[in-house]
Amino acid sequence: MMLVTPDQVRADKGKAGARPDAVVFTREELSRILGLYGQFVAAGEWRDYAIDHLKDAAVFSIFRRASETPIYRVEKHPALAARQGAWCVVSMTGVILKRGHDLAQVLRVFDRQRLRLAD
Repeated sequence: MMLVTPDQVRADKGKAGARPDAVVFTREELSRILGLYGQFVAAGEWRDYAIDHLKDAAVFSIFRRASETPIYRVEKHPALAARQGAWCVVSMTGVILKRGHDLAQVLRVFDRQRLRLAD
């Protein structure tokens, strides 16, 4: 797995094959998402993830198994930050479960699942 930091994206702007306009996660954002991911992995619910840095969004996809489609996607869309909020959690069916300006608030959609795991 290779992580691309914002500094690397800026440094690679002039190189062939580089994506200078890619949206990336900051270290703090990725740390918060991976912390949540680790809790569900420890509970045996999630098993794999993928990170995509696209031109208009950064996407953290969560899989139950590597061969399946993602059960959840945590997406960062900076273009929507002023309106609906840059962050959203999308289900497997494409339904937006939560949208907002603050990543911590958006990730609270998983709190109900965590409580269910504790029972």
